[in-house]
Amino acid sequence: MTSAEGAPATWHGILRQAFKDNDVRLVTYVPDNVLRPLIEGVHADPFFTAFTCAREEEAVGIVTGATMSGMRGVVLMQTSGFATLPNVLASLPVACQVPVVMVVSERGTLGEFNPGQAIVCRTMRPILDSMGIEHHTMSRLDEAAFVADRTIRQAFATRWPACLILSPLLTGGRK
Repeated sequence: MTSAEGAPATWHGILRQAFKDNDVRLVTYVPDNVLRPLIEGVHADPFFTAFTCAREEEAVGIVTGATMSGMRGVVLMQTSGFATLPNVLASLPVACQVPVVMVVSERGTLGEFNPGQAIVCRTMRPILDSMGIEHHTMSRLDEAAFVADRTIRQAFATRWPACLILSPLLTGGRK
């Protein structure tokens, strides 16, 4: 798989393009090493407004408010950060039907050394399911553009939160 310029496509390049194709201009995040290439790419591109948040709940609140005022946004985080979100998701974007798009770098699987990460990884999908939040795990580069575009598109069409989970099979995991 190659980009339009002939260079090999990357998961982070594909996600940036999906954001652009869906007019997602606001990128909030809690720093994460796996997400670093995506974060650096959005900071380098004047299309995006990107900034760090202290906590994932803050990022969700900012994106919810921006979306309600007409600006599309995304929240980037690591699996462990997702553990802080059930209350804010249930009481804000789910309750108000606001299409907050989350991108989560998955930890807690495939040789994870941290038991806390593994516990959150096992509970993340059931929590998303219990709130009716559409989620897709991206694990293959050849499917990444389709999955990212369609998930983002559906979130805004249905006015409902959605989550893209980035498997270590796609990102290479924690280095």
